[in-house]
Amino acid sequence: MKSLLLILLLFIGKFCLAQQSYVLSGMVKDKHGEALPGAGVYVSGYKIATVTDNNGKYALPLKPGNYDILVQLIGYKALNKNVVLADKAVKLDFTLEESITQLAEVTIKPDPNREHYIAMFKGYFIGTTPNAEQCKLINPNVLIIDYDKEEHKLTVKTTEFLIVENKALGYRIKYLLNNFEYDSKTRIIYYEGFPYYEDLKGSARRKKIWDQKRITAYQGSPQHFFRSIYHHRATEEGFIINKLMTKSNPDKPSDSMINANIKRLTKVQTGLTRPLTITMGDSLSYWIQKKNLPGGISILSRAPVTQDTLVHVENQSIKSFNFTDQLYVIYTKEREDPTYANRIGLSIARPLDMPDYQISTISLQVVPVYFYENGSIYNPRSMLYAGYWGWEKIADSVPMDYLPPANVEGKN
Repeated sequence: MKSLLLILLLFIGKFCLAQQSYVLSGMVKDKHGEALPGAGVYVSGYKIATVTDNNGKYALPLKPGNYDILVQLIGYKALNKNVVLADKAVKLDFTLEESITQLAEVTIKPDPNREHYIAMFKGYFIGTTPNAEQCKLINPNVLIIDYDKEEHKLTVKTTEFLIVENKALGYRIKYLLNNFEYDSKTRIIYYEGFPYYEDLKGSARRKKIWDQKRITAYQGSPQHFFRSIYHHRATEEGFIINKLMTKSNPDKPSDSMINANIKRLTKVQTGLTRPLTITMGDSLSYWIQKKNLPGGISILSRAPVTQDTLVHVENQSIKSFNFTDQLYVIYTKEREDPTYANRIGLSIARPLDMPDYQISTISLQVVPVYFYENGSIYNPRSMLYAGYWGWEKIADSVPMDYLPPANVEGKN
C-alpha cells in the first residue's frame, strides 16, 4: 500500500501549490454503520486535530502532502490511515472496532521484570538527555512488552495512545506506538508510530522558557537538517556534510586464513598432554590477535559533500538522496551537551583540531531516502543514526509543523 502511495506521490507534486490548503473530510462510524460523535481525529507528527460532530463527521484543512491520520475514541481501538492530498479535497472515512481488554490474562500472568523493561524502554524511547529527565510516562499500563531471551531483543507496542508529558519543552505527546525494538546484540534501536503534540498549560514565564528550549531542540536535529537541505541552505544554517568511508584493514588477513590457523594450532596443543595454553608472542596468540582486529578502518574525508550532488528533486513536493559509505554531519552552531560527552560508546570520533560540535552519522538501510519540505522522512526505517542524533529521542522532538522564529540565529 505504501509503495503504491509513493508512486502516486512522485507524480502529483507538479500540480501542487504549497500555499494552498485542501479539505480532508469524512465520517467516523462503528462496524454497524452508526456515527461516532466526539472521536478525536489527529494528524500524526503535528499539532493539528479536530473532533467529530454529532453526525460523526470531521473536516481538516491541510496543505498538499502525505499524511498519517489517526482516530481515537474511548472504548474503541485507535485506527490510522495514510492519505495523499494533491490538488483537490479528499474524503476519508473510518470504521472503528470496539476494544476488548483482557484483564484476566494480565492478572493471571504478571511479569516480574515488567518494571525493568519499562525502565529500559523509557531510556531508549524517551531518551537520557536533560530534557528526558523532565518527561513522565502517564500511562505505562498500555505498553505491551515482550523480551526474547534467546534473541536478546526487547519489543514494545501499544493499541492505545501512550501519553508522555514533556515538562522540558511544554508538550503532551500522545503516541500510538506501532513497534519498538531494541536489539542488545547490535545495540540498534528502532521505533515507529504516530505521535500527536499538544501544548501544556503554563505561565507566560514558563512559556518563554519552553519557546527557547524548543528552538534549541529543533536546531541541529534531523528535522532541521532535512528541512535545510530541501531548501539548499544546509551550509547557511550551520551544517557541514562530510563522508565517513570504511576500507578493508590491510593488517587483517582473511577470515578463512585466520580460522584455519587457529584451528590448526589449537589441534596441535590439544593433542598434547598438558592443558591448552595461550602465551603472548606465540603463534596461536598472534592469530587470535589478528582475529580481534577490526575488519575495516574508518577514514574521514573532510571534503564537503555538495548538496547539488546529494539531493535530487523528485517533484515539487518531495526530494530524495542517496550516497555510499556514511554521511558525517557536523552542526557548528551548538556544542555537545556535557551529559552526552560523558556517555561511553556514543560519541563519534573527530579530528583533533575540530571543536566539540555536535556530530552525527547517517547509514542507509533502504535507498533512496525520500523526504519532504518540513523535514519528515517517507520511510523512517530507511536510515540509521549514530552519534548526537542517536542520543536524542522523543524528549528532544518537536512537531513537524514547528517553525522557529524568523529572527532566530544558531547559538555560537
